Amino acid sequence: MSHPLYVAFIWHQHQPLYKSRAASTPDCEQYRLPWVRLHGTKDYLDLVLLLEQFPQLHQTVNLVPSLILQIEDYCSGKALDPYLKLLLTPLDQLSRDDQQFILERFFDANHHTLVDPHPRYRELYGQRQDQGMAWCLENWQLRDFGDLLAWHNLAWIDPLFWDDPEIATWLKQGQDFTLADRQRIFSKQKEILSRIVPQHRQMQESGQLEVMTTPYTHPILPLLADTNAGRVAVPQMELPQQRFQWPEDIPRHLHKAWKLYCDRFGQEPRGLWPSEQSVSPAILPHIARQGFQWICSDEAVLGWTKQHFFHRDGTGNVFEPELLYRPYRLKTEAGDVAIVFRDHRLSDLIGFTYGSMNPRAAAGDLVGHLEAIARSLTRNQEGTSLEKPWLVTIALDGENCWEYYQEDGKPFLEALYRTLSRQTGIKLVTVSEFLDRFPPTETLPTDKLHSGSWVDGSFTTWIGDPVKNKAWDLLTEARQVLANHPEATEEANPEAWEALYAAEGSDWFWWFGEGHSSDQDAMFDRLFREHLGALYSALGEPIPERVKQPLEVHERKGDMRPQSFIHPVIDGVGDEQDWERAGRIDVGGSRGTMHRATPVQRLWYGLDHLNFYLRLDFSQGLEPGQACPPELHLFWYYPHQTMHTSPVPLRDLPSQPPLNYRFASHLMVNLLSETFRMQHAAADNRWLPRNSRVKVAVNECLELAVPWADLPTEPDWNLHLIPVLADQGSFRELVIGEGFIPMTMP
Repeated sequence: MSHPLYVAFIWHQHQPLYKSRAASTPDCEQYRLPWVRLHGTKDYLDLVLLLEQFPQLHQTVNLVPSLILQIEDYCSGKALDPYLKLLLTPLDQLSRDDQQFILERFFDANHHTLVDPHPRYRELYGQRQDQGMAWCLENWQLRDFGDLLAWHNLAWIDPLFWDDPEIATWLKQGQDFTLADRQRIFSKQKEILSRIVPQHRQMQESGQLEVMTTPYTHPILPLLADTNAGRVAVPQMELPQQRFQWPEDIPRHLHKAWKLYCDRFGQEPRGLWPSEQSVSPAILPHIARQGFQWICSDEAVLGWTKQHFFHRDGTGNVFEPELLYRPYRLKTEAGDVAIVFRDHRLSDLIGFTYGSMNPRAAAGDLVGHLEAIARSLTRNQEGTSLEKPWLVTIALDGENCWEYYQEDGKPFLEALYRTLSRQTGIKLVTVSEFLDRFPPTETLPTDKLHSGSWVDGSFTTWIGDPVKNKAWDLLTEARQVLANHPEATEEANPEAWEALYAAEGSDWFWWFGEGHSSDQDAMFDRLFREHLGALYSALGEPIPERVKQPLEVHERKGDMRPQSFIHPVIDGVGDEQDWERAGRIDVGGSRGTMHRATPVQRLWYGLDHLNFYLRLDFSQGLEPGQACPPELHLFWYYPHQTMHTSPVPLRDLPSQPPLNYRFASHLMVNLLSETFRMQHAAADNRWLPRNSRVKVAVNECLELAVPWADLPTEPDWNLHLIPVLADQGSFRELVIGEGFIPMTMP
């Protein structure tokens, strides 16, 4: 029997609990941030409505319980966030602080995709960027603030709904929005939000969709069982002072998720998305006992479990597809659970890279990868059809990535779905319908299942950092206080337990300490401590002073590693949003008055699946060719790789590391003419020119993009970069003074 290549898309829809118990009243839940409301109008409903137009394509969607509950609060009129409060405030009642907040926060959106397409919104953004907030506060009229209030909310409404008569009228109107307009915009938001759960239920009942769930407030279950699980992947991890070990909280989270799901969808769930795809042997019996039939995790967890590293070819496809593209069985004392592992790279391409590409080209690239996977699975058999049922799992965040796509991903998804609808060799399925037809045939030893997550197969994103550990210690103390009140059962004191569940959520730990940062770090810190404070208050206990104090100082740090993939527009402008997730090295006076003088003040670097990106910010008022040497030379070497290398081809070169190293790749950029030359090392210390598709722009800063295809590297290789300034081939100085810029090809 021949088979198509089966593909399971799983979209994970989640927002943390923004509800503040410290500010809530019996009639209204105060929400600190607006992202449930805004993502709810942009990302959840349209995703499945687009799919509905292609009924032969089946997919799986994960709706996290805490997200559903917050959507329902907005629909019922119980939720109020500071952004919404300002939207509904008469303009003549806005205080100076309100206006300042509006200027600071109501451009919170990717301006390339959500601001720039709308002329009035773009005009207001340009004034803030060019003239500054102080100028806007002094010169804007009330109508300008009213238009900004309206546009921040209109821009977050998905383009799929723009043919709605009211929305179309507002988009055409463009300006001079009244309070009545703004009130109707919120009513339209509630209308869209109210359709999310019913639409998912309807499509599940029709068989096109499978809806799965997640532990109640999205906790890292293995760490609830035992924070020592962090040392499975990182044996030397520095753990919290107090060991958190409350496995009895796991069935509580699972049962509450199960109960909520049954009530909203009229049937029992089959699939469970473990928060952050985090698994361990300890959590499996709880999952099976609750009745879940399958779970999903990441290829890194499978690799650790099998002691196998998934190598990829130059196009990013795995060399061992037979290991990854199949379900496995996990046996537990409470029954069997199936597990599927996602293709990390294909998931990341959608999540981080395709948004910067032409939509049709991106869709073609993804289908091309699937076709290549199918070919690789036929290599050891005769013919080209698949003799076994293989399953490729693509699982990712289903909301945040679309902000970087044209029209919120609509052209990309339509192109992808049209192409897949015509494919006979690829079939989109829900995970459960695949498992019903093709149950797992291979069992993973349950006690050998790796304890890890989708991030590097470890838990370092949520534990091990000093600030993260401090948060765990606060949580452990609060949990023990609750245990000291046996009378405070869930029935007798639900407020205490809800506060505990909220504090156990993974999102707070994600932002604490090093690794991830946003301009809302202080608010996440505050929310975590407010949940803990609510727990103490519900028990009649005083709130400890350490719970009242921020866990860390929230200020912009100096040097930092890249936070995520980036996709900057290479125009020499240095757009702040384009580079906010990039790595950063302070070079010149920004380090302090005692640091060396240099023409470069700051270096930024980052990557995606297509390019390596570099940006140089020059000293104020300086122009290349004057106080700054006119040539930038980039030299790469590849540790532990065997290849031709050559010395730096510059005159007057000091004989010191790293300048006396040998390098494999060299890019020279002329800062005056914006031209470049790429060359690679050859035998006998030679450098040979190579064609290149580098993009370079010099304006307010230098920006460049170097395609990975132009560098002699393979996926997962480590690269070290040395940037050098020169003048007519003569060395002048190292840009970063010492060391190198480390990176890894995706």
